[in-house]
Amino acid sequence: MSTSGQSSQNVWVGIDIGGTFTDFVVCSSSDQSLPLQRFKILSTPADPAEAVLQGLARLSHHPGRHIVHGSTVATNAILERKGARTALITTKGFRDVLLIGRQNRPDLYDLFPVIPPPLVPREWSFEILERVDCEGNILTPLQEQDLVSILEMFRREAIQSVAVSFLFSFVNPAHEQWVTARLRDEGFFVTGSSEILPEFREYERTSTTLVNAYVSPVLDAYLGRLEREIKPTEFHIVQSNGGRISVAQARGHGVRSILSGPAGGVVGARYLAGLAGFTRILTYDMGGTSTDVALVNETIHVTTEAKVGGNPIRVPVIDIHTVGAGGGSLATVDAGGNLRVGPQSARAQPGPVCYGRGGTIPTVTDAHVVLGRLPTDGFLGGRMRLNVEAAQQAFDELSQQMVLTPRSGLDIRQTLALGMIQIANVHMERALRVISLERGEDPRETVLVAFGGAGGLHACDLARALGIPHVMVSPMAATLSALGMLAADVQLDYVQTVMLPGSTPMEILEQSTLPLVDQGQEDLHREGVDPDQWVLSRTVDVRYVGQSFDLAVPLTSKFHEEFHRIHHARYGYSQTETPIEIVNVRVRAVGHVTPPTIPTRPLGAADPTVAKWEDRPVVLPQGMQAVPHYWGTRLCPGHEINGPAILVLDDTTVYLGPTDHAAIDTYSNILIKVGATDG
Repeated sequence: MSTSGQSSQNVWVGIDIGGTFTDFVVCSSSDQSLPLQRFKILSTPADPAEAVLQGLARLSHHPGRHIVHGSTVATNAILERKGARTALITTKGFRDVLLIGRQNRPDLYDLFPVIPPPLVPREWSFEILERVDCEGNILTPLQEQDLVSILEMFRREAIQSVAVSFLFSFVNPAHEQWVTARLRDEGFFVTGSSEILPEFREYERTSTTLVNAYVSPVLDAYLGRLEREIKPTEFHIVQSNGGRISVAQARGHGVRSILSGPAGGVVGARYLAGLAGFTRILTYDMGGTSTDVALVNETIHVTTEAKVGGNPIRVPVIDIHTVGAGGGSLATVDAGGNLRVGPQSARAQPGPVCYGRGGTIPTVTDAHVVLGRLPTDGFLGGRMRLNVEAAQQAFDELSQQMVLTPRSGLDIRQTLALGMIQIANVHMERALRVISLERGEDPRETVLVAFGGAGGLHACDLARALGIPHVMVSPMAATLSALGMLAADVQLDYVQTVMLPGSTPMEILEQSTLPLVDQGQEDLHREGVDPDQWVLSRTVDVRYVGQSFDLAVPLTSKFHEEFHRIHHARYGYSQTETPIEIVNVRVRAVGHVTPPTIPTRPLGAADPTVAKWEDRPVVLPQGMQAVPHYWGTRLCPGHEINGPAILVLDDTTVYLGPTDHAAIDTYSNILIKVGATDG
C-alpha cells in the first residue's frame, strides 16, 4: 500500500485526532494476513501532539514506519482564533473586501445577525497601488516603493505570515509573484492567491488565501515537531478532499487539510461499504464532540463551497455536513425552562460525568449510561469503568432546573435522559436530511453506514426516522476515520478560471487544461507514486449565462448534455435553449494506493448464543425491559440477532430497537434491517 518502495519491516499507522479520543489503526504492509491493530487514546486538546506521541509509544519499533495523519490543528486554529499573526496585502481600493463579503444573511429573518470578524484586523490590511484588468492587461504598474513602508509596519507589529491577493491575479500573476518573492526574501511565510486558488471571485479567493496564511505556520510547527520526534519513513496528511499528500507539501497548504479528520471517515466508510457490496451510502460519523454526515453515490461528492468559522474556503472539500451533537454534547436548560443539547461539548477534558474526570454537566453519553444502553463495565473493552452514580446525580441536579413530569414507569432521571437522546437525534436527523434530500437524493435508497464511538447507539433510530431500510456498523466503527487515512489515495486538485463560451471547441478546452495536467504529473512524481497508478481527470465548471453559480461537469464531448442533466437533478429544472459558459477548468491527479486488507471469515450458524453476555434492564421507548447483551468480539459471520439487544464491541456499542434485526456478514460487519417502528 505504499506509494514508494517498502521494506520487510514496514508498518503503516493511521491517526485521527478527535475532540475526545485520538484513534490509531496499525497494519503491516509486509504481511497483509496479520490483523489490524486498533486502539484509542484520550485526546490532549491543549497539545494534540501529546496524544499522538503517547499512542505511537505503545507500538513496537519498526525500521519502516509510515504515518498517515488526519489533523485538527488547522481547524482549531481557525475556530479558536489562534493562528499566526497574519497580514493581508491587496490592490489599492480593496482593503475591505473581507469586511464587505457577500452581504448574505445566514438567517433571513434575523434582524441582528452576528457576523464573525475577519481573521485579520483592518489595521493589518494593506494596499499597494497596482491594477490588472480582467484580461490580464496591466493598467497600473506595481508601485514597488509601497512595499517598503508596509515592511516596516510588519516588523513593528511582529507579523509572521502574509496573504497576498491582487485583483485579477488569477489571469496575470506577475505583480503578485513579485510581492510574494520579495516578502519571502524578508523571511515571512507568504501565501499568494495565484498559487493557492487561481480562480475568480475576489472575496472567496482572498478569504481562502488568508485562511491558508493564517493556519499554515501553526500546522507547520505541529508537523515539524512530530517529524522530529517520530522520525517516520514516510509522513502523509489527509486533505479535506479525501486524498493524502506528503507533509512537505501540506506544510505550505494548511487550508487543504482543515477537514481532514471527517474526510478520512468518509473514505473509510466508502471502502468498507464497497467491500460489503454497497455503493450508495449515507455516512454517519458520531464522535464525542460533533457528528459528520456525507452522501456517497459510488463516488465521493466534493464541493468548493465550504465555510469554516464563517470563512469561505474554495479549495475542494468532501461535501460534509457537521452538527454539534456528539457523545460529549452538554445538556442545558434555557431561559424558558426548555432542555437543550449541544453544541457545547465536554470534550476530552473533563469529558462526560461518567468518566470521573471532573465533569458535572450531563452529556449524551451520560444519558445512555442512565438508560442502561451503555454498559458501565464494557466500555473500551472493560478498560475504562463508567461511574453510573455520578451520572445519575448530574441528572438529579439538572432536573431541579426544570418542571418535568416522569414518563409512566420511568423515574425523572430516565425521562430526562430519554429526552436528551431524542433531541440529539433530531439534530442529527436534520443533518442527514440536509446532505441527502437537499442534494436531490432519496435517503430511502441508501444504506446508513454508522461509525464513530457513539454512532451505533443512535443509527437505528435515525434510519427509522428517515425510512432508511438498512444500517451497517463495522467492527472497526470507532476507529474508521483512522482506517480511512490508510485507504486514502494520493490526490491533488488544480483549477484555473478561463471564462469561455459554451461553444468553445473541445480542442481549446483540452488545451487549457494542459498546464494543470503537467503540474499534476509533476506533483505525483514528487509524491513517489508509480506512474502506472496515475489517473488524471478533467472537469469544467459550467453555468447558464447570467447565473452566479456553476456546476462541475466531466470534460467530454457531451459536457453540454451532462450539465443540463445535473442541473435538472440538482434544481428541478433545466434550460436547454439557454446558452452556457465555462467558468473554470479543473484537473484532479490521483495516485492509487493499496488499502489495508480486511480479513473475512466464512458464514456459520445463525444462533448467537455463544456471544451472549447476560440480560440487563434497559430503558426502551415503551419503558424498562430486560434486554440481552452480546459481546461483539464473540459475534461470528452468520449470527443473527433480533432486537431489542445491545451489542458491546471493544470501542463502540450498538443499540437494536425492538423491531430491528441484525446479521453478521463475512467481514464481521453488523448489517441491520431496520423495523418500521419501535412501538
